[in-house]
Amino acid sequence: MKLIALPAFADNYIWMLHDGVRAVVVDPGDAAPVQEALGRLQLQLAGILVTHHHADHVGGVNALRPLLQGPVYGPRKEKIPTPFEPLEEGDRVQVLGLDFGILDVPGHTAGHIAYVQQGAAKQPLLFCGDTLFSAGCGRLFEGTPAQMHQSLSKFAALPADTRVCCTHEYTLSNLRFAAAVEPGNAARASYQTQCEALRADGQPTLPSSIGLELTINPFMRCSAPEVIATAVAHGSGSPDPVAVLAALREWKNRF
Repeated sequence: MKLIALPAFADNYIWMLHDGVRAVVVDPGDAAPVQEALGRLQLQLAGILVTHHHADHVGGVNALRPLLQGPVYGPRKEKIPTPFEPLEEGDRVQVLGLDFGILDVPGHTAGHIAYVQQGAAKQPLLFCGDTLFSAGCGRLFEGTPAQMHQSLSKFAALPADTRVCCTHEYTLSNLRFAAAVEPGNAARASYQTQCEALRADGQPTLPSSIGLELTINPFMRCSAPEVIATAVAHGSGSPDPVAVLAALREWKNRF
């Protein structure tokens, strides 16, 4: 099974998972990169996974339907292009012989879901949409800090080697913010050097891993002393993890 990040727009990734014959894509905001990859690799489109309703994640769904030989899956609580098979936490889907469980992860949007594969693949896979980014998290357009904290806590409970397939190349800007939040984090500094080299070479910084994010991502480190101290200095008013996340997210919006 091969995992490919297809660049789209300015900084999106459409994830493609394929076995050499059939492919599934995640959050195809633009049909063109998917169509090009399917033709170049001579793949059949066996399914589409959608995490949330934003246009840069669903804009290419209908244009891909003539090529589609399987279902479109998406969040039960959000409006995405129909027809689709609605999913919510506790549901499971079979994709290219792999079993994916569904998590409800509101915060960025109200009905956002994530797809988690564990078992048959060499490393587990997480398609997390815009809830989690490397060294960051999504803006709270429709949800609350408490919801985002709970969603990130669900991810934190996954195996450390889970590959984190985020849908935007925000890593370097997120790491600059993470350096301001937790300047003493040596792991973050080392990771930033690695990511700068990857981007200079035209390579994606993704996928990340859950273990790495727990080490360098301030939004998943809301109980770390230096993160708490910085958040309090920026108005959290409390060391409570939800208050810390809220203060960090508000600061990041203006950073």
